[in-house]
Amino acid sequence: QNYLDNFWPDLKAAHELFDSIAQARQERESESQENHGKEYPEHLPVEILEAGIKSGRYLQGTLNVNKHRAQLEAFVRLQGFGSKDTG
Repeated sequence: QNYLDNFWPDLKAAHELFDSIAQARQERESESQENHGKEYPEHLPVEILEAGIKSGRYLQGTLNVNKHRAQLEAFVRLQGFGSKDTG
């Protein structure tokens, strides 16, 4: 803000862009505080997930995503299964 005010006081587009970025950042921070520091809201409460895992309704695993082809290649490695049992 100071840089724009001191060196580019007449550059209206840059000031508008800065204001837009500052507002978006402030909104993101307030949303993060509402979600208790979590970037994304949970789909199900932790208690329901834990009960579902214990009952066998849900499976717990690790999502592995190809960093070079993230939109095309990913798999889940299930805990408690061999490394060949993935889906």
